[in-house]
Amino acid sequence: MVNIPNPTPRQTSFPKEQIKVLLLENIHPLARNLFANESYQVETLPNALNEEQLKEKLADVHILGIRSKTQITEPALREAKRLLGLGCFCIGTNQVDLTAARRLGIPVFNAPFGNTRSVAEMVLSEIIMLARQLGQRNNELHKGIWRKVAVGCYEVRGKTLGIVGYGHIGSQVSTLAEALGMRVIFFDIVSKLPLGNARGCATLDEVVRESDFLTLHVPETPQTRQMIGTAELARMKKGSFLLNASRGTVVDIPALAHALKSKHLAGAAIDVYPEEPESNINDFITELQTLENVILTPHIGGATEEAQCNIGEEVPTTLIRFINTGATTGAVNFPVLDLPPTRNSHRILNVHKNVPGVLREINRIVSDLGANIEAQTLATDGEIGYLVLDTNKELSLEIKNAIEGLKTSIRTRILY
Repeated sequence: MVNIPNPTPRQTSFPKEQIKVLLLENIHPLARNLFANESYQVETLPNALNEEQLKEKLADVHILGIRSKTQITEPALREAKRLLGLGCFCIGTNQVDLTAARRLGIPVFNAPFGNTRSVAEMVLSEIIMLARQLGQRNNELHKGIWRKVAVGCYEVRGKTLGIVGYGHIGSQVSTLAEALGMRVIFFDIVSKLPLGNARGCATLDEVVRESDFLTLHVPETPQTRQMIGTAELARMKKGSFLLNASRGTVVDIPALAHALKSKHLAGAAIDVYPEEPESNINDFITELQTLENVILTPHIGGATEEAQCNIGEEVPTTLIRFINTGATTGAVNFPVLDLPPTRNSHRILNVHKNVPGVLREINRIVSDLGANIEAQTLATDGEIGYLVLDTNKELSLEIKNAIEGLKTSIRTRILY
């Protein structure tokens, strides 16, 4: 991709060697290498940045990569005048104001598959640990206490595992659990095809009531916020177990602590919390500390070498395709287009407000300039339209500047 400089302050296309990438939160080195191989300028920082730091840092950044700690707000995005794309090197995207990013013409990409196996394996290991009280026995023996007991310890074979959220991770947990001889039921707000002998349930309440182990794999949305609270915990089987490796706001932590202290629940495994530190600290506090048969981990479900390597490849690959060709496949907040390049033409990418008449105006510009359209594809959602336009080289810059001048245009760039 070669780019002719545009003197206006809205310039967003550059020669590859001028494209700046900022990677935060110790993203896997593979990501840096992939971007560097494209001749992009890459800067890495080990920690998250707050809003004011982001405003300053994003002034001349074209690609931003984050994990789960960095909060991307609308004020920060508005300062990112040159930002073309944003990559979340994780599954979740709740740390990004997706609506603001879409309105500003910034597609957001994530890694929906990269850490699936790692999270699923951790959940299965925790189910066994809880069933056998291994966490307690481990802590006791480290303190010199020999306590060999069988009371309250069980095999997981034949037990019922309830899965809330039957997506990439939930379905993988389902498959592994069946291999252990567990009976699997699940609930999802979207109709999902069961794997193996798993059975879908019509309501969340049904899964809650029937499960010996209840594991949560849902995104953070207004509907999932504290979806497991006092009422749901009370309806769980006495002596059952709760696992949460999804988002910290999904479970009412004080209510869970009460259910554990009252012995209504026999144990829990929690990997995510309503409020989490932006970096490693030595004084993290939660009400669940010191409670019996509770496994607490610091948001490490996807923290394996394999998962981080997978994510380090998955997200840069989609971002590079977007920068180099305009393809938005994999974007979570943007119309999806993936048009093959055409020979001997220039590609113009335009994000605009989704109002009637935009395409007519753009085609009028092309016609008035006497240009030829080699290929054209438009995709829209409720708020924006995304146009990929291939046209003859001689007039492409004039076309791009004219389209950019339309009142409906949000962002326009040109690929050579």
